[in-house]
Amino acid sequence: MEALSSAADLLKYTHRLKQLLTPCQRGVASLSRIRLRHEAHWAEGSHGPGCDVISEVSAEEAARLQPTWSSTHFVLVFFIVFAPQHKRDNKGFGIGELVWGKIKGFSWWPGIVVTWRATGKRQASHGMRWLQWFGDGKFSEVSADKLDSLTAFPKFFSQASYTKLASYRRAVFQALEVSVRVGYLQLLPVCHMMRLHCFPRFSASYEPQFCLSCGKTSATFHPLFEGGLCLTCKDVYLEMSYMYDDDGYQSYCTVCCGGREVLLCGNVNCCRCFCVDCLDILVDPGASDQARYLDPWRCYMCQPLLQYGVLKRRHDWSLKLQEFFANDNGQEFEKPKIYPAVPAEQRRPIRVLSLFDGIATGYLVLRDLGFKVGQYVASEVCEDSISVGVVRHEGKIKYVHDVRNITKKNIQEWGPFDLVIGGSPCNDLSIVNPARKGLYEGTGRLFFEFYRLLSEAKPKEGENRPFFWMFENVVAMAVNDKRDISRFLECNPVMIDAIEVSAAHRARYFWGNLPGMNRPLCASGMDKLQLQDCLDHGRVAKFGKVRTITTRSNSIKQGKDQHFPVLMNGKEDILWCTELERIFGFPVHYTDVSNMGRGARQKLLGRSWSVPVIRHLFAPLKDYFACE
Repeated sequence: MEALSSAADLLKYTHRLKQLLTPCQRGVASLSRIRLRHEAHWAEGSHGPGCDVISEVSAEEAARLQPTWSSTHFVLVFFIVFAPQHKRDNKGFGIGELVWGKIKGFSWWPGIVVTWRATGKRQASHGMRWLQWFGDGKFSEVSADKLDSLTAFPKFFSQASYTKLASYRRAVFQALEVSVRVGYLQLLPVCHMMRLHCFPRFSASYEPQFCLSCGKTSATFHPLFEGGLCLTCKDVYLEMSYMYDDDGYQSYCTVCCGGREVLLCGNVNCCRCFCVDCLDILVDPGASDQARYLDPWRCYMCQPLLQYGVLKRRHDWSLKLQEFFANDNGQEFEKPKIYPAVPAEQRRPIRVLSLFDGIATGYLVLRDLGFKVGQYVASEVCEDSISVGVVRHEGKIKYVHDVRNITKKNIQEWGPFDLVIGGSPCNDLSIVNPARKGLYEGTGRLFFEFYRLLSEAKPKEGENRPFFWMFENVVAMAVNDKRDISRFLECNPVMIDAIEVSAAHRARYFWGNLPGMNRPLCASGMDKLQLQDCLDHGRVAKFGKVRTITTRSNSIKQGKDQHFPVLMNGKEDILWCTELERIFGFPVHYTDVSNMGRGARQKLLGRSWSVPVIRHLFAPLKDYFACE
């Protein structure tokens, strides 16, 4: 430790601290989010007034335990809550204030007033405050009469405790560190600061990287904002970022994928939300209160590309989002075999096995791309879906019903296949379903039927022919389920959102070995990118894009006020079936068979694939198979 010998040295020290702790870093270290309130980042073996033991140490041990200012030290060890100071009495000391506190059996000790939510306990009694003690991070309910401002440093600092107690030294250093962050340090008298006689060293190469969600040292980048995510928060982000509530908005905060109270963006074409904690901690204290009074409030993904406190949107966030979902480095796999293109004169019609076929989206796209389809075997159990395929494709699809009844012998009889595709039901995989059973129970187990038949259909050793496959499922699934699927299929998925090539959000994972699966998604001239492009004559779109359309009728409603998306004759109206078909990329009246009603047709479409996305994935196969 370096000692400071003069007031000038101390002023230099203070200035250096303030340079390191820039305003855009001050709130990053907060660990006050409710879902993380039980985490502790205190120095191992420390004790304070929230503990039962205060130990004394030798001079040598005291010197050894002096804190050093490493880069990880800036991942602060306390719950700072920059929240409005709500006090039910007139005794002062609101949330976020740095104080000296006194409880029976202990000397005055530095701490911070925190919200009762951070403690995981009840609200403080009248005239009491919840404190989190520096040094050990524990909580105590303390009378406001036993508190004083940290600026009363000369009055309450104990030289004896500082000399004898390692935990007291830690507490003082942590209190000073926070003081710099919130502007208290300039109020502490220089003569009493110098009594400490030891201060931390600085590293010229110090460049802190924080997890925007919890404040820990980050392990990877945040896909939307400049900053990082730790591994734990990354897994949460992978699971939760594409979860949507019934109002069409994200279920959780865009920054941290948490938050019990969120603010919804007022931009009609945006479905993002931000939690109160992220606004008050990362943007500015009181930012959430200011946002409440703005109507409409535009979120930080919709506002101009500027810095808002810590938050600064990445200029390339769309590409970073793709990279974030593609590079889930929990598992590494060998790159799939790359097949050389087949000379045009040697190409033959493609033979396809489609499992969980739905309404024959795969066949429709292959025909639209001009492929000659030699055989298309489809496994499907929904009679309405089969009716659509039979009528619209004039009996050219061979239906074989339940995937569980297909045997190895069947594959040999119907094959060989060049392309195996499928997307098992997502009901028991989607986190949106609170009664989900996961990958190994219910309909989740049907994935293993896909894996079984894919294994049977693959070329045998010595067969030198191109073979491709693709498996699709929902993005909002548990990370462990996703990684188990990847482990069986021996590849990581790509995440594709149909919003880039259609008028609706539809984020899905795609596993496979199709050429160029991870290339950028680009709209073609035939894609209808705006809702207005999908509407019939005389109808006006209220929104540019719509949220994910599911089998549920209320998924048609948009925004926090649940508006219908269309105006006709001055009145709000739902989307017609023909308009839903255009949004998904299907021909008009594609599902209009066997006297099906509107609800039944929406259910078929809600389970289907987006035609432009499948066209994007299948297009490179034209280098391998015959076309008309």
